[in-house]
Amino acid sequence: MKLIESIGKTVEEAIELGLKELNKTRDQVDIEVLELPSKGFLGIIGSKLAKVKLTVLDRPEDDARTFLEDLFRAMDLEVNMDIHQKNDTLVVNIEGPNMGVIIGRRGQTLDSLQYLLSLVVNKNSDKYIKVFVDTENYRQKREDTLIRLANKMANKVRKIGKTIALEPMNPYERRIIHASLQSNPYIQTYSEGEEPFRKVVIALKR
Repeated sequence: MKLIESIGKTVEEAIELGLKELNKTRDQVDIEVLELPSKGFLGIIGSKLAKVKLTVLDRPEDDARTFLEDLFRAMDLEVNMDIHQKNDTLVVNIEGPNMGVIIGRRGQTLDSLQYLLSLVVNKNSDKYIKVFVDTENYRQKREDTLIRLANKMANKVRKIGKTIALEPMNPYERRIIHASLQSNPYIQTYSEGEEPFRKVVIALKR
């Protein structure tokens, strides 16, 4: 946690000088007044400047933005970011002209980015903060695709009477498959294999 002490002719001046040095705004710091200014004898002898202590607050939004700005700058990507906290989840939406690079094959790069960002924002946090990163509504589109795939494969299993194993998926995507078929009276699902090659198996109920 970064903090500094700043002095000025007035409390307000001391605060402004401290904010300038930290390159922060008032809502990003905790302000403690250490000494009030005084004019002293005859306005000269024993006069005191105001002294304040500014402590930078740990805000997951700021940590996330700093990390992502540095990352995208290194990748030479121009992006716009909307970062806000919703309950216990930090939601990050990214927009830009070349989002395919961020999404990656089947969303793998996006998942990796979400994982890294989770490490960053939880490094100094007292309680665990969930992180959700999305771009171009990819998460919802991918979920819709997986639900259609699950139903299509379930129908195929019923038709041919044989078990079908899907391609390896991450835990989040496997949960979507399981959830979409859990109410199907003819189908059961389970996962098999080791990460990162763990996959969903769709079979007929016995």
